[in-house]
Parts: sequence; structure tokens; C-alpha cells
Amino acid sequence: MTNIHPVLLCGGSGTRLWPLSRKSYPKQFAALTGETTLFQQSARRLSGTGFGAPLIMTNSDFRFIVTEQLAAAGIDPGAILIEPEGRNTAPAVLAAAMYLARTDPDAVMLVAPSDHVVPDAQAFRDAVAAGLPAARNGQLVTFGIKPTYAETGYGYLELAEEPRDFAARTLPLERFVEKPDPECAAEMLAAGRFLWNAGIFLFSAEAVISAFRTHAPDLIAPVEAAIKEAQVDLGFLRLAPKPWSEAADISIDYAVMERADNLSVVPFAAGWSDLGGWDAVWREADRDARGVALSGHATAIDCDETLLRSEDSTMEVVGIGLKDIITIAMPDAVLVADMSRAQDVKLAVAALKAKQAKQAGTFPKDHRPWGWFESLVIGNRFQVKRIVVHPGAALSLQSHHHRSEHWIVVEGTARVTVDQDVRLVTENQSIYVPLGATHRMENPGKVPMVLIEVQTGSYLGEDDIIRYEDVYARN
Repeated sequence: MTNIHPVLLCGGSGTRLWPLSRKSYPKQFAALTGETTLFQQSARRLSGTGFGAPLIMTNSDFRFIVTEQLAAAGIDPGAILIEPEGRNTAPAVLAAAMYLARTDPDAVMLVAPSDHVVPDAQAFRDAVAAGLPAARNGQLVTFGIKPTYAETGYGYLELAEEPRDFAARTLPLERFVEKPDPECAAEMLAAGRFLWNAGIFLFSAEAVISAFRTHAPDLIAPVEAAIKEAQVDLGFLRLAPKPWSEAADISIDYAVMERADNLSVVPFAAGWSDLGGWDAVWREADRDARGVALSGHATAIDCDETLLRSEDSTMEVVGIGLKDIITIAMPDAVLVADMSRAQDVKLAVAALKAKQAKQAGTFPKDHRPWGWFESLVIGNRFQVKRIVVHPGAALSLQSHHHRSEHWIVVEGTARVTVDQDVRLVTENQSIYVPLGATHRMENPGKVPMVLIEVQTGSYLGEDDIIRYEDVYARN
């Protein structure tokens, strides 16, 4: 049997789960519902017998996070396509289809966001298998979720008939329905013919490209050129920026699905959530008899229907007498909201952007291809960081115009270059990097290396870096 090619979309920003999800490190890369991240759960769900290596659509900022998390999950990726800028799902899906069609025009692709929760992975694979014959016959197959409440944050799919027992099979689609108001959502829930639109699709590359040629022909030329002029970069494929920028910013629903007449729906009732707000996270979490969900260093006293999460091991979060409250504590920001206002968290992000607060989009940990760092203390002319370097990884050979640095190794061993001097620095040892000196740190060991960096100088921004060599090909 020909393998299904999973196409995972993971370029979104996920502002509705702020402060845990931010533009620099969105929710798909966070462990929201278990020990593994949503992205890893998605990749595992679409793997195994009948599935090929996943094709990933992401952006430049996330490319090394993607490879690191796939490696940790034990999954070898197929192609990783880098979008120069976000242009919504239609150009992304078309690019994936064109890429696959170059080697196999009959390739069947399963397009899925990478930030969904599906507790029963096998049931979902069974639903995919049920839609496969229709996809091979040229149908555009989508998946409809059995609604469990009158949700206003999702679009709906109206079926021509009730799915009754929700057995895995394809059914004809009557129409797409936009996100409803509360009254319409309640009416659709009662009707029984309406399903949540999961935004998951199964079709052949040939069928979806043909659908784009018919319903969104203006996208063909720019996406085709972006693929043709793409550049290989360290195993990634960077789509060409100029033609990509000329592609319309439009979703695949608006561009193709709502216009096509060869659509089928597979109903699914085994559990699903897009975690589109903290209320959804609360619904998916383990809750006690009073509906309280706790995560991390959190304590509830006489609370009801409440979510308390501490994302910092040094911060204790305590709720007393709360009802229908969301509290999320990060090292640099705390969210407190009424459960009914979960969809308004995006307003908090907009307000922080307006006041130019870095917490609006920047995560406390800055993830890099070699590891990560976080700022512990920031003063007018100094900054203290904790830096973690993965085994075998190396920072770029670089220098700074405005700052000097003092490194103290607290775990592992570092190979340090300062101008012409190269030495090993072990735990409890330190080294000084003068202003202007060419320097690099590497982790030659087999365990993570941790050091404390003290910067001093007139300017401490991350853009004060002159790179001379970089194994990750960053400019």
C-alpha cells in the first residue's frame, strides 16, 4: 500500500494561550497536555504503518526547534520547507502538494495542524483509513468532529445526513458554516447534522493542485516559482522569498474547500481539541471532583472550576476561594482571567504590544539551534544569563562591539576559543572574554553543558554580534 504523506503545519503564533504560547515559541512546541509537546504528539499520531516521513511546513525561526523535537520523539522527518513569511494555509498546502508531486503526482497527503490534541491516536488513524479510498478517487476529504457543546470559536460542516453512530466512513458535505453566534451554535448542536471543522484534510497531490487551478489560479504561479527557485540550506528547503511574497494571504477553506464540489467528510467522535484557549486546556486536563486542574507548583484551596498552572519551578501559585478562574504564571508574566473570557486573551497580547512590552511576543527562554538561554538579571550596564548548550553543539565564532563577557561553567565541560587560545573549561572554572575578542564556546561532551554568563558594557542587545563562522549557517 502506498504510504500517506503527513504534512504538518507548524508556523502559527498561538496568542490565545499567552503567556505560555508566544510568537517566539508558540503552543505547538509546548508540553500542554503531557510529557511531550503538541508537535511531537501530532508527529507520532501520523506515523507508523501506512504513513511516510512527515513533510513539515514551518518558518526560519522554528526550523531547529522542529528538528530537535522530532529527534527527541524518535521520528526522522522528510522534507522541511521553510516559508519566508506566513501567507496562511492555502499557499502552504499548495507548496507541499507541488513538492510531493515532483516525485509522485499520485501521492496522497494528510494535512494537519501540529497543535491539536487527539487522545485516541488509533481511532484517528482508522478515520484516515476510512477516507483513503475517496482521496485516491480524487475527492477532497475533510474531517468533522462531533460537537460536545455549542462552541462559537469553530467553523462548522453541515452534512447532508446525520452521522448517527459516527462510524468511520465518508459522507457528503452540504456546506461550510462560518463561526456562529451562541444562538446559532446551540441550534446546530441540537440539529445533529453539524460537525466542527477540524481543518484536517486528506487528498492526492494531483487532486488538490487541480482544485487550486480551478478555484484559486492566482496562487499557482507564485507558489510554483517559490518551489522552483528554492534553496537547500543545511537540509532545509527555503522557498524563494520574492515569489512567495506575491502569493495571496488566504486560508485553504476560503481559497478552495468552500468552492469545490468534490468534497467528502469523515465524522470523528473519539475526542479532539485545537486547544484554542485556556478554557480548552482546562477541559482536556485532569480535574478533581470540584473541577480544579493544577499543573506545576500550584495549590488550590476551596476552589471550583478553575485552572492553576505554574510554569516556573521557583514560583508557587496558590488560589483561594476561586471559581471559574484561569491563572497562568510564567517567570516574566502572569495571566489571571475569568474562564468565560478565555478567548479575550488575545486582547492582552494586543495591549502589551501597544505598550511595547517584550512579554507580548518574546518567550523567557530564547531557543537557538545549539540550545537555549535565559536572562536572570538585567541592569543598566550588565546582564546575567544562564546558557545551556546541547551535547556536540557549538555557538558561532563571534565578537561584540559593546560588551565583554565572563563565563562560569556550572555543569559539564566547555571548549572555549578566545582569539588564538583554545582550552577546556570544566565545572567551577571560568574564563574572561574581553570586548572585541573573537570567541566561541562548544560542548564536546555527551551531556548538556550549563554556564553562567555575565555581560558588561554600554549595549547588551542580541544584535551586537558579528559572526565569522557558524555551523548553522545563520547570517
